[in-house]
Amino acid sequence: MIETLDAVTLARVQFGFTIMFHIIFPALSIGLASYLLVLETLWLRSGKAVYLNLFRFWMKIFAVAFGMGVVSGIAMSYQFGTNWSVFSDRAGPVIGPLMAYEVLTAFFMEAGFLGVMLFGMGRVSKSLHVVATGIVAAGTLVSAFWILAVNSWMHTPAGFSINEVGQFVPEDWLAILFNPSFPFRLVHMVLAAYLTTALVVGAVGAFHLLREQTNAEARKMFSMAMWMVAIVAPLQVVAGDLHGLNTLEHQPVKVMAMEGHYESYPHGAPLFLFGVPNDADQRLENAIGIPGMASLILHHDLDHPVTGLDSVPDEDQPPVAPVFYSFRIMVGIGLLMVLMGLSGLVQRLRRRLFENRALLRAAVAMGPAGFVALVAGWVTTEVGRQPYTVYGLLLTGDSASPIDAPAVAASLTAFVVVYFIVFGFGIWYLLRMMRRGPVEAETRPSGRQHTGPHSSPMTQPLGDGHD
Repeated sequence: MIETLDAVTLARVQFGFTIMFHIIFPALSIGLASYLLVLETLWLRSGKAVYLNLFRFWMKIFAVAFGMGVVSGIAMSYQFGTNWSVFSDRAGPVIGPLMAYEVLTAFFMEAGFLGVMLFGMGRVSKSLHVVATGIVAAGTLVSAFWILAVNSWMHTPAGFSINEVGQFVPEDWLAILFNPSFPFRLVHMVLAAYLTTALVVGAVGAFHLLREQTNAEARKMFSMAMWMVAIVAPLQVVAGDLHGLNTLEHQPVKVMAMEGHYESYPHGAPLFLFGVPNDADQRLENAIGIPGMASLILHHDLDHPVTGLDSVPDEDQPPVAPVFYSFRIMVGIGLLMVLMGLSGLVQRLRRRLFENRALLRAAVAMGPAGFVALVAGWVTTEVGRQPYTVYGLLLTGDSASPIDAPAVAASLTAFVVVYFIVFGFGIWYLLRMMRRGPVEAETRPSGRQHTGPHSSPMTQPLGDGHD
């Protein structure tokens, strides 16, 4: 099948494949870095060993996830030169400096203090160590800031002019940076990272509670995770709605594809819960919808007219099926997160948060759901932008390198093989660490321990939290 695809399609598949692997690791790193900062702060304030045990446990998982994120990000960035050189040439004056600022700020912050966070406990003061953890956490957020600024500008370009050779030239860096969709994308992504991490932490805690209900570390991480889901999931629903309204304003065709609206509705559009998009016949088959609900959500009026894809030339339409389905997967998982947060609150009020096995099993099952929602959201966002790389200005077909399809197919095949081997092993190792748990992975602190220059803080107890 690969042999029948053209070079542009293969390049798009390759970039999509690599970024789907990449996006899960930075999201977990963002959430875990903040979680580690909370754990260490709580340990310093309370002196409770449970927080120290959890910090050391999740720190190792963070280190592996952070490393895989860096490696997958480097491999992904090379494609700008190999497969998308025309895009790099034309958009480089705008996106190049922004990506350089990400390296000069976020990466330097993370690289400069990651070693202190991983290996400095017992070698530097507690206050300095928590500062290092805080800087690493801040670095992950700064990295998200710059990368999302780049991505948002590609969706809602602003603050530029186009020179005589077709390059996008910066005119107003503040307008470029804070382009119309950037605040919504940044909030939506950071909340998604926190929710994804909370589900992972909650799944690990629930897994160990199913094995031993008295496990103090498992009880603590499950409780913290359920608080995070209960608070952040509703916030994400609000942020997602605001992001959708922003998308309707600046990328209305994407919203048409998300909603499956092939036709215009002069007196209220239905919200389609299910259907089978048919781009060839420009209709949604086997559709199940709620009358007027799309108009209510998009315009807060049941009878508000909604424009459909029948108003858009075929060549300017994105492929509807992947956008339509991925959007529903993302929203469906989001609603399950809200339900899980509500269920956790109910069981907490009933004082059965750690005993309700149905909730614990549901938490384990929901462990990977955040990653699925992340990927589905990315598909919705990026495929919905087609046929453009810079929305409305630079076509994807005009952005690719002058390279033959067999060359792209060969590199795509190599990526698939290497990624499944390397990152497959990395994910297996992460799951193995999570399965062992903090109690089995770490010796419980009991009294003052030696942490001198010949004692590794990664393998020796670190004190009882009162020293």
